[in-house]
Amino acid sequence: MPSLHASGVAFAHSDAAPLFDSIDFTIPPGWTGLVGENGAGKTTLLRLLSGELTPTRGGLRVDPEGALVLTCAQEVELVPLDARALAEGELGPRSFKLMGRLGLAPEQLTRWSALSPGERKRWQIGAALAREPDVLLLDEPTNHLDAAARDWLVSELRRFRGIGVIVSHDRDVLDVLTERTLRLERQGAALYPLPYTQARALWEGARAAQLERHARVKAEEQKLTRRLDDQRRAAEASHRQRSTGTRLKDKYDSDARTLMADRKAEMAEEVHGRSVEKTRAQLARVQGQRDAIEVQKQLGGAVFAQWEPAPMTQLLALQRQELRSGGTEHGSDRVLLRELALVVRREDRIHVAGPNGSGKTTLLRALLAQSKLPPARVLWLPQELTEAEVHALLESVRALGPEQRGRVLSIVAALGVDPARLLASARPSPGEAKKLLLALGLGLQAWLLVLDEPTDHLDLPSIERLQSALEAYPGALLVVTHDDALARACTENRWTLQDGQLLVSAVECSPTPYNSAVRAR
Repeated sequence: MPSLHASGVAFAHSDAAPLFDSIDFTIPPGWTGLVGENGAGKTTLLRLLSGELTPTRGGLRVDPEGALVLTCAQEVELVPLDARALAEGELGPRSFKLMGRLGLAPEQLTRWSALSPGERKRWQIGAALAREPDVLLLDEPTNHLDAAARDWLVSELRRFRGIGVIVSHDRDVLDVLTERTLRLERQGAALYPLPYTQARALWEGARAAQLERHARVKAEEQKLTRRLDDQRRAAEASHRQRSTGTRLKDKYDSDARTLMADRKAEMAEEVHGRSVEKTRAQLARVQGQRDAIEVQKQLGGAVFAQWEPAPMTQLLALQRQELRSGGTEHGSDRVLLRELALVVRREDRIHVAGPNGSGKTTLLRALLAQSKLPPARVLWLPQELTEAEVHALLESVRALGPEQRGRVLSIVAALGVDPARLLASARPSPGEAKKLLLALGLGLQAWLLVLDEPTDHLDLPSIERLQSALEAYPGALLVVTHDDALARACTENRWTLQDGQLLVSAVECSPTPYNSAVRAR
């Protein structure tokens, strides 16, 4: 039976603290969900499993020797190596069936730069599945996919009979697909024989029990500390009383009475002294128990900043503009929407929806191109950030004044990232980079957030924190997302791009053609 083995694996980048320290696990066939906070090392572990990286210490082994291991990375900028072979049917009889079910057409490869990230992701995964690997490593495979493509992906992956390891922020995908969960935490790893939600209940239950025990021990420590203070005061009082009695003796005192009083005062002082020593020993023992209970500090919390509303009512507008896909090579330029007139106001909270390739990102870019707002008052979060953009982002945060930098970094922490470690990092993870850019916009009091798939690359706790932040944000919000829960919580209206039409509706209502909605106002 094929399997993946890790024995005493440790890894550290040359200029950073260790990500892993002596982790062990064995993964059998079937799907394993790989989870952990952004920056915990999920992508790095996939690169170790694939052989792209070598452990600093320990070993990784794939059985049987010579097994085919394939990785689908998060990035979709480049055409997958096997995409052309898939398009030409060279990867076996499944090729054309896969392309049909994924909605892939060979001519798409000639206009790769014009494809949406979701369309590129489908090519990436289709090419990997067509190779029928023994081990398939998927890093956020549902990023950029619309609902229909995501459902197909899960259905197809369930047919896979090899060893599968999937990093995903999609709880539904993890619960439906995986049989076990490998969790990265505190430079270690724990393997749970359960899908995500059940495994999470286990580790959260363990943490709750640990916190309860810590609270009990802490309460006992406080009780003993108060008792010790009382006993010390009593011992000091006995000592003062004995010393005062000795000083105040006069020549008329009876020797017998004096000796008896001295002995009683001495005995009282000894009793109080023994009580102090006994309680001090009890307190030391309880403090040792408290120190032995390791309670991991949890980053995160409510995001709060004192925004000022935009002074103008209208923030963005398109006036009877034709929306095109962009580019002219190989016929990639096409009309997406005609005679488009839109307005975004300072109180608007809009969910932009639609299938992959319908023009959602193009619409956001067209609106931003017409913006007259000060650049610092608009946060544009694209689906992907280049390495150069991430580097520039880090430098811009480092260059902020103390007050502004402190405000931004407090929001970084509230979104679940250690600010000191992030600023010291030469290469933040995609999720960490997104959080830093979001924190910069929120911390600098942006009037408008324009977010294109903001949950891509984020772990589940981070998505919950982001949702809380966006719910509290008082400015205008324009967001493309396939996360329906986030859209329901954070937006009020929906723009749906479908079959060359723009449909508008309240988030909980059925969409209406845009022109009809305009006439109805």
